Amino acid sequence: MDIKDIQALMEQFDRSALTDLHLQTDGVTLSMGKQAGMQRSVPEAAPAIPSAATQSVRGEEASAYIKAPLVGTFYAAAAPGEAAFVREGDHVKKDAPVCVLEAMKMMSQVPAPFDCVIEKILIADGTLVSFDQPIFQVKAV
Repeated sequence: MDIKDIQALMEQFDRSALTDLHLQTDGVTLSMGKQAGMQRSVPEAAPAIPSAATQSVRGEEASAYIKAPLVGTFYAAAAPGEAAFVREGDHVKKDAPVCVLEAMKMMSQVPAPFDCVIEKILIADGTLVSFDQPIFQVKAV
């Protein structure tokens, strides 16, 4: 767990209705607390979280990645048994959901940052992802 992971958890905790959080992972123990009156209201549905995207250009070929905007568990579909949001080879429009990340029992859809083709899904369903971790390799269209 690095500082970006901790900052992402702090932001999620601050926005949540929780008043205490205790986490122990990989030899790191983290405890957070806030006064009950300091908590923010939790929206009924979590808004989509903008995804991070990076591009690297090699000659004329451009390769881009959609990265995790927060620490959470990656889900390819909105619910178990439902079709995945995207598959390799799919053409995706900007702002269309590509996956869901679950953090602290909040589900957040991750939208495509631009029109693209999903070249490769880099994460297995149900896998914990770190902040800024590449989750899709894409090609801008």
